[in-house]
Amino acid sequence: MSKPASNLTVRTAQLALLVFLFVLWHVLTEPGLLPNWMFDNDRQAAFFFGQPLKVLERVRHWFFVEADIYQHLAITLVETLLAFVIGSVLGLGAGLWLALAPLASRVLEPYVKALNAMPRIILAPIFAVWFGLGIGSKVALGVTLVFFIVFFNVYQGVKEVSPVVLANARMLGANARQLLRHVYLPSATSWVFSSLHTSVGLAFVGAVVGEYLGSSQGVGYLILQAEGTFDINTVMAGILVLTAFALLLDAAVGRVERRLMKWQPRAGESEKL
Repeated sequence: MSKPASNLTVRTAQLALLVFLFVLWHVLTEPGLLPNWMFDNDRQAAFFFGQPLKVLERVRHWFFVEADIYQHLAITLVETLLAFVIGSVLGLGAGLWLALAPLASRVLEPYVKALNAMPRIILAPIFAVWFGLGIGSKVALGVTLVFFIVFFNVYQGVKEVSPVVLANARMLGANARQLLRHVYLPSATSWVFSSLHTSVGLAFVGAVVGEYLGSSQGVGYLILQAEGTFDINTVMAGILVLTAFALLLDAAVGRVERRLMKWQPRAGESEKL
């Protein structure tokens, strides 16, 4: 069996791939670097896809020159975090409840499936009417996106508890509260964190889509304004900023996961044993 790659090797490969993609983007969009026959004119690609150097310059202006993005970014991050936390807590509670209450699960199953099948983005205008154009409508949309991801993972995680483990715990005298704390929750933990990694991105989607439909601040609002003037570089800069912060939030979730799941062997550790 081959030796697993070190973290340094993996990080170096990731950085090299990122640099390659930016260089490729630059070559494809910089006027004069490609033969004229590839596009009707040498500025067509730049108009449709933007230019990486101008995108990075826009980001630099936002953060260090004009310094006007911080307020917008703070609004988007607050909306994202609130949607992420509220949706995760509600999904965790509902998933545990229905997994441990078979009758309620059977009664509510068709309704849960119907709500999950609904394209929840179309609820954004309704939330704008209910909660106004402030933070509330964006958070509500984000919660609907996060909730079902966490709910189904928790529900499945509790259902996957080994009957043998449950029988042994009951034989040792564990009550319902002890079973929840020492059997069900540990079983569902890995499922929960798997869903949280996905939920971070969905919380951002809820916040940005809500800002698209009606807002006067937020990174989504900046992107919408840029689209209105066909400023593709600013649009790409906004997407780049949102992606970077989504990755930071995902890394924070991963750090919490590693702290709470020290008992679980990491990838590669089993080969060392």
